[in-house]
Order: sequence, then C-alpha cells, then structure tokens
Amino acid sequence: MSDVSINSAIREDEASFGDFFALLKPRVMTLVVFTAFVGLLAAPVPVHPMVGFCAILFIALGGGASGALNMWWDADIDSVMKRTRKRPIPSGKVTGSDALAIGLALSALSVTMLTLATNPMAGAMLAFTIFFYVVVYSMWLKRLTPQNIVIGGAAGAFPPVIGWLAATGTMAVEPWLMFALVFMWTPPHFWALALFMRSDYDDAGVPMLTVTHGRRATRQHILVYTVLLSVLALGAAFTAIGGPIYLATSVVVNLMFLRGALRIWRRDEDASEADNFAVERAFFRLSLWYLFVHFGAILIEALLRPYGLGGWG
Repeated sequence: MSDVSINSAIREDEASFGDFFALLKPRVMTLVVFTAFVGLLAAPVPVHPMVGFCAILFIALGGGASGALNMWWDADIDSVMKRTRKRPIPSGKVTGSDALAIGLALSALSVTMLTLATNPMAGAMLAFTIFFYVVVYSMWLKRLTPQNIVIGGAAGAFPPVIGWLAATGTMAVEPWLMFALVFMWTPPHFWALALFMRSDYDDAGVPMLTVTHGRRATRQHILVYTVLLSVLALGAAFTAIGGPIYLATSVVVNLMFLRGALRIWRRDEDASEADNFAVERAFFRLSLWYLFVHFGAILIEALLRPYGLGGWG
C-alpha cells in the first residue's frame, strides 16, 4: 500500500469533531435545552440575558455530559442494536476511555460553571440529574427492570426544574408541574419506539416492557399512561404556568395523542407487521413534538404574562 493510501486510511479512522459532538446526543440535548429555557423564562424572576445564556449553555453541557457517559457505559449493547450501532464508540470512531474522559470533564465543568453563573441550588440539581441518568438509570435500572424507562424518565424531566432554579434559586410547584409533564410523557414515547424496534432490545438483552411482557401489555401501558398524561397536561392549564392559549393547544394535541394510543391499543395481534409498524411509528412521531408544543404554549403564556395577556388574568 502506498504512503498516500495509508495516510488516507488513517484519516478515515480518526474521529472528527462531529463524532465527538455525537457523543453528547444532540437530539436529546435539543429537548433538554428547550425545556430548561422554558423553565427559566416561566419563572417569576427576570433574568439578565447573559446569565440566562450561561445557564442554558451549562445545562446543555451537563446534558451532553450525561449522553457521553451513557454511551461509554452502554457501548456493549449499542454495538448490538441496529438503532445505535453507528454511534461513535461502536463504530470505532471514539474510544470508550475518551468518551468517559469527556463525560467526566463536561460534568465537572457544567456543574461548577452553572453554580458560579447562577446559584448553588441550580448547580446541585444539575449534578443530581447527571448522577440520576448515568448511575440510577444507565448503570442500574436499564438492564434490571422493565420499568426502567418509567423511573429513569425522571432524568429527562429535571431540566425545566434546573432552569427555574437558575432564575429563582428557590423551589416552587410550577417547575414540578413541568417535570411531571416530561416524566409522564417519557414511557409512552419510548414504549412506542420499543414496539417497532423490539428486536433491538431482544438482541441486546435489555428488559424493555416489549421483551418481558409482550406487545399487548405494552400497548395497554401506553394507553394508560397516555390517559394519565392527558389529564395532567389539561389540568396544568389551570395552574400558574397555564392559560387559555395553553389550554386550547393542549386540548387539540391530547385528543390527537389519545387517538393514537387508542389505535395502538386496538391493534389486532394477527394483523400484518407492516400495519402494526405504521400505527406504532405514527404514534412515536406524534410523541416527538408533543412536548415541544406543550412547552411552547407554556413559553407563550410566560412571555405574554407581563403585558397582562398571558395566564388567566
């Protein structure tokens, strides 16, 4: 092989910036940033733009740190699952030790800087969130119980609480309502994914509900959680974070979500895989923007409130 060919092969194996960035799970980070941003602006305390920018930046870095540490720990099962085998570590672009180092460094940096930029309570909550996602969910629950995503879903629900704390430094009911929205949304969202990606979890030996209890039980769980989520989402309209805009938005979206859950629940086990796949995938896609729409409505209510237009007046 010529020197040019050897150098070319080496370059192809080297990790690019994009590979390292992929460790941070940018898609998940988008949800983390947005819900934290809404929590920050929905708080009753005005935040200086620079403080707010720093808060969101360091919360995003904390979310990215969690993603990197999760990929480090789950590299063995990621290499088996079709959905994850192209991630940086299974594909050989990034080593596990590099991912661990990046995750730990970003964890320390994000928690320290958020504490300095805002307040110790926000920093402590970010530290707890990283710990919960990496240790409680990834290392403990994910491979232990079919309720992994239910309890572990709390990790993804903390960002609006962190955003609120960054603005106020105090606890309140409102951020925990936003937490509850994300927490109750997580199970039907991931169970819908598991329905049409079941072979992945079978192959990896992850005790997802579809593997341990079957498709029928999973569909029943999706319906139950969707009903509970809809009640919670509509009830939030009559709290301090809600208002008429949020209520109208939530009614429409939850009717669509309930319709999708009912379609999944009514699926015939003898129906073709293609039919089941289409229904389950449609519900999953709907779930992808469910939270963005609800938190977008909360944000609009918060932005209008200083002008006497948001909330119930």
